[in-house]
Amino acid sequence: MNKDELVQAVVGKTSLAKKDVESVISGAIDEITTQLQKGEKVAISGFGIFRVTERAARQGINPRNPSEKIQIPATKTPKFKAGKTLKDAVK
Repeated sequence: MNKDELVQAVVGKTSLAKKDVESVISGAIDEITTQLQKGEKVAISGFGIFRVTERAARQGINPRNPSEKIQIPATKTPKFKAGKTLKDAVK
């Protein structure tokens, strides 16, 4: 399911206009992104937790030349941990 399909599904379940639903979903995604950029975590009760984790720098192997070592820099990456309600619904 992509963003447009999500919008259509929410429109079908509510009495809201498509334009309003698009605005709400885009606003929610934008705010989650903004909070993650600040290093904050976003917890949505019953759904899950979005957070940022840091991956340490490490040494790797160049896939084009396996005998060559390369340095992989440290980076930040978003993570999602599903909440209990979501996990139970998927089972």
